[in-house]
Amino acid sequence: MTMLADDPTAAAVLAAMPCYPVPPDGRSPGLDALRAARAGQGIAVGRDGVMLILRRPWFALDVRVSPPIAAYLPYGSIGEPKADLRCGFIPREYLISVLDYFRAALPNEAAAFIFWHEKTGELAVNFPVVAKATPSRLVYRTPTLPPDWHMVCDIHSHGRGSAFFSATDDADDAHATKMAFVFGRLDHPDGPVMASRLCAGGMFLPLPRSPFSGGSDAA
Repeated sequence: MTMLADDPTAAAVLAAMPCYPVPPDGRSPGLDALRAARAGQGIAVGRDGVMLILRRPWFALDVRVSPPIAAYLPYGSIGEPKADLRCGFIPREYLISVLDYFRAALPNEAAAFIFWHEKTGELAVNFPVVAKATPSRLVYRTPTLPPDWHMVCDIHSHGRGSAFFSATDDADDAHATKMAFVFGRLDHPDGPVMASRLCAGGMFLPLPRSPFSGGSDAA
């Protein structure tokens, strides 16, 4: 088999994000192994476009990243998109505890994380150590995760302001795989407003569904 790269660094980069042409029947040992993997990522190229396949212990994502290629390709289909929470849905009480914490921090911004333990299935809310908090700025220490724990949700507030992702958020989230949320107008009688997105493969994608069980997300 011809090597794609002679340089060890280049070979390592290609191994970290391999590319698979899809056979006409849509199946191959490489693609099947990637889709079943505990963790990994790769690209599938088919007659109907290009798909990113991303696996994390808590999450499985197949997302189209290009339209069909104009050139004729004697390949199979990349298949249907998917986004599955391997960790299961998050009980709504975790979100309620986070929003209560955010309201207690008013008028300042605040942050929280939801972690999942791969072996036990346990969920935990983490409130990071804050170095500085104001109504418009938050400086905090991102926690270091112990073995088998994974970050599922990264949540922060804008206090009484609107909910949006800033340029700083974009830079922080560019290389992460997580669900990100921003809550604003926490003092509003009709409840807070929310912005959300899925961070995966360097992309910011709409969440296909709420990860929280029961009710609306703005509690």
